[in-house]
Amino acid sequence: MPDQENLDFSTILATSAHDMKNSLFMVLQSIEVLGSAENLTDEQHKSFADLHYQTSRVNSTLMQLLALYRAENKQLPIYIDEHYVNDIFTEVIDKNQSYLDHHDIQIEIDVDDQLMGYFDFDLITYLIADIFVNALRHAQKIIYLRAFIDDGYLNIQVEDDGVGYPEHMLAVSNNNQSEFNANKGRSGLGLLFAKRIVAEHKNKQL
Repeated sequence: MPDQENLDFSTILATSAHDMKNSLFMVLQSIEVLGSAENLTDEQHKSFADLHYQTSRVNSTLMQLLALYRAENKQLPIYIDEHYVNDIFTEVIDKNQSYLDHHDIQIEIDVDDQLMGYFDFDLITYLIADIFVNALRHAQKIIYLRAFIDDGYLNIQVEDDGVGYPEHMLAVSNNNQSEFNANKGRSGLGLLFAKRIVAEHKNKQL
C-alpha cells in the first residue's frame, strides 16, 4: 500500500480560512441589506448592527490568519505608494457606520486633509480597521483617530477611553506565536498581525 501523502496543516488551514472569508463576505453583505430595511424597529436595527459587528470580527480573524500565513511563506503582496491618510479613516468609519449609528460612541478625528504617506493602502487600512473594531468593543464613550508626522515618520493613532490592553497581551508584541495563551480568552493574534504588517513598511531599513 503506497504511503499516504503528508498533509500540510498550515496550508489546509489557510485554504479553509480563504473559503470561509469569501462566504462571510456574502453574509456581511446580506446583513447590511437586511439591517437597512425601513420597517425594522430601533431594537431590530441595533440587533443587525451588532450581528454585523460580530461577523466582521470573525472575518477579521480569518484575514489575520491568511496574512500571517502568506507573510510566513513570503507570499504577502505589498504595494507601497503615496496615499492620503484621511482616506483610511473615512473608509474605516464607513464600514462601521451601522454600529456607530446604534451605539453611543463619539468619533473624534484629528488629521490634516492633505497629510500623505507611503504605504500599502489595503493592508494599512485593514490594520487600522481591525484596531478600530477592537476599540469599538472596549470604548465607553469616545474613540480618537489621529495622524501626524513625527520625526519624519507617519504616526497613526487609534485610542479609546476603555481600560486598555492587559499586560499579558502587551507582552505578546515582544514575543513569538508560542507565547499565546488561549486560556486567557485573548490570543494576541491582532497584535502579532499589526507587528508583522508594520514591519513590512520600511524606509532605509527603519
